Amino acid sequence: MPDLLLPFLGVVAVLTVTPGPDMLLVIRNGLSAGVRGAWFTGLGCCLGIATHATAAVLGLSAILAASATAYSAVKLAGAAYLAYLAVRLLISAIMSGDAPTDELPTEPRVRPTGSVGAAFRQGLVTNLLNPKIALLFLTLLPQFVADGEPRLRTTATLAVIFLGIAVLWWRTFSLAIGPISRLLNGRRSRRALDGVAGCALLAISARVAFEHG
Repeated sequence: MPDLLLPFLGVVAVLTVTPGPDMLLVIRNGLSAGVRGAWFTGLGCCLGIATHATAAVLGLSAILAASATAYSAVKLAGAAYLAYLAVRLLISAIMSGDAPTDELPTEPRVRPTGSVGAAFRQGLVTNLLNPKIALLFLTLLPQFVADGEPRLRTTATLAVIFLGIAVLWWRTFSLAIGPISRLLNGRRSRRALDGVAGCALLAISARVAFEHG
């Protein structure tokens, strides 16, 4: 095991539970579709994390860090995707009043008994298009490789541990959301949830698009 494992676990725990777009999506899909919606959104987030972690271990994230153009392109693509989800949620909130309760007018809503592909895709794409995750792995992992440790193997081990914590967190989080989602299964509650989530994602997308660095 890496010599600096304990301080690494502390840092990862804080980073994992820090709210962001991925947590908002997990909460929204969880409250709308129960444990399955939250869990598959979280799994999508984990696959995105695994992709960034692999790129960092292989050194590919250094390309993104070194190119301001590449960084800006990924950042703007991520902001555009968040804005797309926000608009779809707002449309759902406006239009669902005219839709049957067992029909879903837009992609972002995930039925408990239906396909969870949309939830998984939302979590995955949101993380893949977040260049800060790539830079996080690129800058964080090397700091916890002690002198004398094999750099590649230790970095890969830390990346796997990071991913394992993320999986455990989203599984626990999704199970906790389940009971709450059963209380919010009415049309009015879901319209309000879509409206709030849509506005929040729109604000996040604007912040991502206009922030520097």
